[in-house]
Amino acid sequence: MGLNLSVSCNCIRENFYLYGLVEPLTGEYFIWEFSHLNAACFQIFLEKFSATYSQDIHIIQLDNGAFHFSQYLQIPDNIILLFQPPHTPQVNPIERLWEEVKRHLAWESFATLDELRHFIWKRLEKLNTLTVASITGWDFILDALFESNFS
Repeated sequence: MGLNLSVSCNCIRENFYLYGLVEPLTGEYFIWEFSHLNAACFQIFLEKFSATYSQDIHIIQLDNGAFHFSQYLQIPDNIILLFQPPHTPQVNPIERLWEEVKRHLAWESFATLDELRHFIWKRLEKLNTLTVASITGWDFILDALFESNFS
């Protein structure tokens, strides 16, 4: 769900985090930027997603990050959390999207966090649902979703 992006300048490391969800069949995606990767930001992300897609019930696949299990989380009524097995990022469609984003960073260098942020958001803006579906909708992922009746 989260992607850590950072830049080091004068021995100071700055970060921002992208939280994201993707529907692998249609390629629809929802991405929000936060300053931290923690339960408080995750709570805000869930609330924003829930409000944006309030007419549907959503099953969100998550890894086993500690902040996903916080006792302080209040899961919106239209969201169900589904935890994937440990150490299996390959079964989570959003990880495919993060790989695509990082692939374009391989030979880039940024002097500031704002330069990195601008580059990432420009890259994300170029994506359309067909591209995202082709990146994230691998047969074994779609088969698993259909088999479990979660799609």
